Amino acid sequence: MDLELRHLRIVRAVADAGSVSKAATRLGLAQPALTAQLKRIERLLGGALFERDRTGARPTPLGELVLDRAKVLLPAAKELQDEAVRFANGPTTGYRIGATAGNVLGGLVDRLAGHGPVRTSTSWSANELATMAELGRLDFVLVGVCGDAGPPGESISWGTIGTDPVFVMVGEGHRLAGHHDVELSELAGEYWAVNPGDGCFGDCFAAACARAGFTPGTMYETDVATCYHLAKVGRAVVLCQATHRPVPGLVMLPLRGAPLRWRHLLGWHPSTPGASWVLAQARLAHQEAVRQSPVYDAWLVHNPVIGAKW
Repeated sequence: MDLELRHLRIVRAVADAGSVSKAATRLGLAQPALTAQLKRIERLLGGALFERDRTGARPTPLGELVLDRAKVLLPAAKELQDEAVRFANGPTTGYRIGATAGNVLGGLVDRLAGHGPVRTSTSWSANELATMAELGRLDFVLVGVCGDAGPPGESISWGTIGTDPVFVMVGEGHRLAGHHDVELSELAGEYWAVNPGDGCFGDCFAAACARAGFTPGTMYETDVATCYHLAKVGRAVVLCQATHRPVPGLVMLPLRGAPLRWRHLLGWHPSTPGASWVLAQARLAHQEAVRQSPVYDAWLVHNPVIGAKW
């Protein structure tokens, strides 16, 4: 029998748990089966790896040697596996981009299209997109996070594209439609509509409402078209990114003092080439989206200090 990675995982599990019985529970094995496997591993390696008694299991000098090697070999094997998957799934040229809802993707695709084929996919879940990048199924991901919240993905590199205030959209017949901006407190008692997502925006919104002195009413989490419809017929106020384009029948209003922020991020696996250049293109696409949003452009003129802080 040759030494295998699973043998090293068993040795590490026993050392981490401090006993064979606890390690068996963590590994989902019966204790006699794990004891038998450990004995076979010890015969293979030429000696006892643990001193075992009623108080638990402690590594012998040979066990310490094996554990030291396992700390190097197991992560290296995992990295090799991940890299192989990324290589197998990766195109030789071009860009595979995943994105949640937003107005940066279109501009980024336009900028990248002249440098190679571009493929896109969309998901409401930033976590799902980050996982796809970790597995090598996407080269870049465009996601948003609320305020200073951290992005998803343990092994993804992230760069900030830009940070915008969150605005609201109301129907043309809404009592506040003629205002230049509104206090969040003026919307107490309204129902709300927002696109789905798996981040902390709902909690951030609830906290902002609490600071404004009220608890938000019903929240409709739904697709873009339904959000528009609910606002047009006066059933809800829509929370939206400031870069949102004008929509017939709806009025976009800034929230006074910008109590909510949305940070656009570009993520990529550290082994992905050309990330700094793609990030620069994403930032240019965001700037263009800002210029094409007349309400946001005007808001920046009247709120230069807040805009500069971000």
